[in-house]
Amino acid sequence: MAHGEEESRRLTRRRLVGTAAAGAAGYTVSSVAGPAAAHAASRHHADVVVVGAGLAGLTAARRLRRHGRSVAVLEARDRVGGRTLNHHLGHGKVAEIGGQWVGPTQDRVLKLIKDLGLKTFKTYVDGKNVYYRQANPPPLQRQTYTGTIPPANPASLAELAKALNSLDTMAAQVPLEEPWNAARAKAWDGQTFETWKLDNTTIDETRDLIDLGIEAVFAAEPRDLSLLHVLFYIHSGGSFENLINTAGGAQDSRIVGGSQKISIEVAKRLGGSVVLDAPVHRIKHRAGRVEVHTPRGTWEAKRAIVTVPPTLAGRIQYQPHLPGPRDQLTQRVPMGSVIKCMAVYERPFWRENGLSGMATSDTGPVKVTFDNSPPSGKPGVMLGFIEGQEARNLTRKSKRERRKAVLGSLELYFGSAARTDARDYFDKSWAEDPWTRGCYVGYLPTGVLTGYRDAIRHPVGPIHWAGTETATEWNGYMDGAVQSGERGADEVLSEL
Repeated sequence: MAHGEEESRRLTRRRLVGTAAAGAAGYTVSSVAGPAAAHAASRHHADVVVVGAGLAGLTAARRLRRHGRSVAVLEARDRVGGRTLNHHLGHGKVAEIGGQWVGPTQDRVLKLIKDLGLKTFKTYVDGKNVYYRQANPPPLQRQTYTGTIPPANPASLAELAKALNSLDTMAAQVPLEEPWNAARAKAWDGQTFETWKLDNTTIDETRDLIDLGIEAVFAAEPRDLSLLHVLFYIHSGGSFENLINTAGGAQDSRIVGGSQKISIEVAKRLGGSVVLDAPVHRIKHRAGRVEVHTPRGTWEAKRAIVTVPPTLAGRIQYQPHLPGPRDQLTQRVPMGSVIKCMAVYERPFWRENGLSGMATSDTGPVKVTFDNSPPSGKPGVMLGFIEGQEARNLTRKSKRERRKAVLGSLELYFGSAARTDARDYFDKSWAEDPWTRGCYVGYLPTGVLTGYRDAIRHPVGPIHWAGTETATEWNGYMDGAVQSGERGADEVLSEL
């Protein structure tokens, strides 16, 4: 385990210990109680049990508590935050090794940040960006530019603009609540995004840029994704450019203190309602009652909200078994493949060279980079993403091999100092995380949306489903997680 992750877990535990005495209506549970074996036979009661202490689960619990309901949040990890995770750099500074950005129109998560008294700061974008292209190279493989349009071949840029406009136009025709009811849902769900790309573009550079955008958004390959799912995703975020843009887009801002701080602050307010090291392995359910079993004990409640990704929800044992459509759905929502990598420097030397730290490339393993330094600018932190097939290949390598490969990519984009001056390196392969099994989000292959329709959200008796994969707005993002938690809580409140 990386030192930064250990520190994040230690601080999370310490903060929760200080609030555990607050308890919850009807019972008191310590968030960091002793060995699980000592609690396996214990029984607890609450109105609602929430499975997962990520943003969706904590939002649901917060909303339920505000309406006077007792709640228990059961988390498999020894920390809160789910797919958000701070890596501590020392001297009180952090870099996010999980989800980190917020942007305009993500109103729910921005309101939550404000309610908690947290602050945001803009992603660093000053200076020139780097565009690197190895395939069929122009006179210069490495070029710099300003603005959002890379110095690609004009014919390629024209074709790209036409393709993105077509995608946005089609996406607007996909109903967010019921994408399977789009007029052309069957045709769009019957083909991969790769097929659509090949049918609608002809220039290699155009296709490479589209691939780069898809990999950056889904951490998957165009061949993996249903076209209908991509169109729904675009509509849920507003436009394709919203998803890939930095200033004014989904990567606009970061949270002071790191994105995991949102979950830590909510968990502190929930106190002893949050139980760590409590992986749910079985849920017994009948009309108006659930029993949720963990190594730390059993919780009895009137309702349960399961907020973990569908593929993990499918690994829980249910008694009685889930209906076929819901169970088969969980077999068909794989997680994306990403390794988030960071190199740490005494200072962000690229700024001195007039560069923003942002690079896009057709050459792996790192094809997208950002300046991920703290608000003060020190230390300098360069973020690189390894996504899709590149991540599937590199996750099998040692950390030493990954470090060499990543610094090699950074050297191509930012010069030899990117390799020689790196004082630290850390990364996280989210596919190796046992309680996530991938990032950024569970995506849908062909046939899933039209084949299983509302099974992604439809309750099964007293069991409700949340998590960013179930969101209709900003699906896959922190804002979508918050929306799903609010919806799940509202469903439960209407039943109670």
